[in-house]
Amino acid sequence: PPRSTLFPYTTLFRSSQLTEKEMVVAIYAEAVEALKIGDAYFAKKKFKEAESLLPQSEWAAKASLMASYADYSRNAFSKSIFGLERHIANYPADKNIPYAHYLIAICYYEQILDEKKDLQPLVQAKEKFEFIIFTYPETDYATDARFKLDLIIDQLAAKEMSIARYYMKTEKWIPALNRLKIVVEKYDRTVFVEEALHRLVEVYYKIGLVEEAKQAAAILGYNYQSGKWYERSYKVFNKKYKTKKIKKTKEMGLIRRKIKGLFE
Repeated sequence: PPRSTLFPYTTLFRSSQLTEKEMVVAIYAEAVEALKIGDAYFAKKKFKEAESLLPQSEWAAKASLMASYADYSRNAFSKSIFGLERHIANYPADKNIPYAHYLIAICYYEQILDEKKDLQPLVQAKEKFEFIIFTYPETDYATDARFKLDLIIDQLAAKEMSIARYYMKTEKWIPALNRLKIVVEKYDRTVFVEEALHRLVEVYYKIGLVEEAKQAAAILGYNYQSGKWYERSYKVFNKKYKTKKIKKTKEMGLIRRKIKGLFE
């Protein structure tokens, strides 16, 4: 249907004299309706219009935040982050500032695809979620941030392992060692620590550091003696040992999650 049918406020503007506040409320409502039917681009335009009509008011703050949400809803993450940072600077007293910080973190978070992609969104999301947990510890945003932080740490470990495997494949042993040590030292609570310890055994043994290889194998054995990676490490020193056949399983990526609420 034509937009004039969906949004009667445009006709209202032409047929009556409204106060500035009434006009802002009407434009804001028009923007919300556009967002509900999926026209996020038009919604952002109307939210910005509402903000400019009554600057520094409560409605201007709401419109500013919702303009950034409209960008987020159409996956325009860079624009959303820019708008949210502007919102935080322009409306420092706004009660929804914690939400603005949270939405910035989500914009970074939703750019995390897999361990082979750019590392920067992972780091930025981690830093922002940590800021939320520290600054707003009693909020729902902090609760969700703690959950997402665990997933981000897993992804960071996966990224380091992916790089380490590449260095091993290209026989760049020292860079590989450095990446594997990061996983063991910084991400020892992730699922990747077992593989990292095993790869340390392989690399140390490969470059002739047998004692260091034995130390890594001992740590692996002490903590994960029944695991598949310990069996593989055992075989590094005992070539005749036959490892059990292991079925490979496909790792699942992160599930994209959207924010539901609108500030109407």
